Amino acid sequence: MKDFLKMSLATLFGLIVFSAITMFLSIFVLIGVAALGNTQPKTPSEGILKIDMSSFILTEQSTQSNPMDMLTSGSQEMPENIGIWEAITAINAAANDPAVKFIYLLPDMATGGTAQLEEFRAALQNFRESGKAVISYIENPTNAGYYLASVSDKIYMTPYDGFMNTFFGVSSKMIFLKDALDRLGVNVQLIRHGKYKSAGEMYIRNSASKENLEQNEAMVGSVWNSWGTTIAESRGMSFEKLNDLLDNLKLNNTSDFVTEGLVDETLSREELNAKLASLYMTDDPDNIQNISFKDYVAVKKDAVSLAENTVAVIYVDGNIVDGKEKQQVAGDRFASIIAKVRKDSSVKAVVLRVNSPGGSVLASEKIKAELDLLREKCPVIASYGEYAASGGYWISANSDYIFSNATTLTGSIGVFSMIPDVGGIVKDKLHVTVTPVNSNKHSDMLDMMRPLDKAEVAYMQKSVESIYNKFTSLVAAGRGKTVEEVDKIAQGRVWTGAEALQIGLVDQIGTLEDAITYAATSIEGVTGIQDVKIEAYPKPLSTMELLLESLNGSSEIFAGTPLEGIEAAFRNWDSTQSGKAYARIPYEIVVK
Repeated sequence: MKDFLKMSLATLFGLIVFSAITMFLSIFVLIGVAALGNTQPKTPSEGILKIDMSSFILTEQSTQSNPMDMLTSGSQEMPENIGIWEAITAINAAANDPAVKFIYLLPDMATGGTAQLEEFRAALQNFRESGKAVISYIENPTNAGYYLASVSDKIYMTPYDGFMNTFFGVSSKMIFLKDALDRLGVNVQLIRHGKYKSAGEMYIRNSASKENLEQNEAMVGSVWNSWGTTIAESRGMSFEKLNDLLDNLKLNNTSDFVTEGLVDETLSREELNAKLASLYMTDDPDNIQNISFKDYVAVKKDAVSLAENTVAVIYVDGNIVDGKEKQQVAGDRFASIIAKVRKDSSVKAVVLRVNSPGGSVLASEKIKAELDLLREKCPVIASYGEYAASGGYWISANSDYIFSNATTLTGSIGVFSMIPDVGGIVKDKLHVTVTPVNSNKHSDMLDMMRPLDKAEVAYMQKSVESIYNKFTSLVAAGRGKTVEEVDKIAQGRVWTGAEALQIGLVDQIGTLEDAITYAATSIEGVTGIQDVKIEAYPKPLSTMELLLESLNGSSEIFAGTPLEGIEAAFRNWDSTQSGKAYARIPYEIVVK
């Protein structure tokens, strides 16, 4: 028996050691693979710029692939994240590059936010206006893919009917959890200002409020109006006809797309290659040189500018949180980044690229305070991505000029605080008893083990009202309005960029490129982007930094016993979530 136990323990120990060694060897291999992938690519002397949208994801900034993601996915091939500015820069360069004959676009599986896709399409349109063609080939129509393809000189499609059509229009989904939380014994108290401030509704209702449904329908309608109108105009049809095609499901097969004018011709891959060869001025499709878009982006991204003046582009991308966390918009970290930009004498203008649904009020205020100091040194021009709402609007409302995409979700000028009471699930479901010991009447006010009483609710409501008043006041000051005027369009309501322009929350519908151009030309002696150096902040995390972040984030999993881990997780959630004031939106517009 003793020998059996010894052998069992030895075997178990060996397996643990082997697993650890295997994991670390895998990590080192992944680092090596990532390092090899970072070598400078080469592109053909001339050819067709092939843009395969399935091979990359349009993001705010280009980032390295996380080795841990490769490890968990079991693949060393992961879609790259290409920043929208790098993508636009590459397409603009291709328009003036005699080596690039035309663009061959494969739009299927296009991935990115609405704003990034809009700006990418605008760059393709500029490419066409340079006199070069854009040719698209579709095998599986999607909303995002067809939206990009619609800019093309010619759209070709597979002749085979086995495709999956998901080109149906724009949708948004609201989820409500009250019944589920009731069954678990969790009660959520929501304290807010703004009848449209719906970020916490999912926890206290089983269906959307009238105001929430109203604004959601308006947002989805506005986004589709922008995209649908653009598509219809590009294809020479009415918006009404396009809606009829989608509403009545008239696009069943490839011939329908051709008949209805959404596609120019159906071609097999072999026929398409012959067509591309003729455009390439060759009779042999094998002589076609394809220039990888990812390689072309990498080559153009590394071009060195010798300009003396710098336009700093500060990317506020993600939820606004407290602290110094590296993979989100952490208040302390971003405040220090902005301070660094302010102290850089070469920086003559700043573009604040906001792609954030908001978050912590405290963190937003820290970031705004540093931006106010920065504006004393140089102009700060805001550019809105997919979201610039709540905390995202808080930090940028005082900008000297604001550009927004038409489909950007912005506004949401409102505040909420949410206090969950998990006493029921802890006592009745987990059978854990908690005994509070307090020095004062309200010492355990935000403990999450009991609901707030009337006095505590009134206290929290007063705090929320105070923050809302500050929010509307800073917006009024930044946008040249009275507090009363702001209050009418605030109340937590979310607006699209097109709507925000009409009510004065933004100054112009435009892209990141428009904002950078505006910022550059505000500098004395500068006539365009070509006369400035563009520096991005914060710098994307390296492969090693991503790996270390992943390892640090998971290290607590292995610390202590499972019960200690549960306790730590509970305490962490308790300390970071209870009773804080938030300015954020809960929406995601889906354009698959």
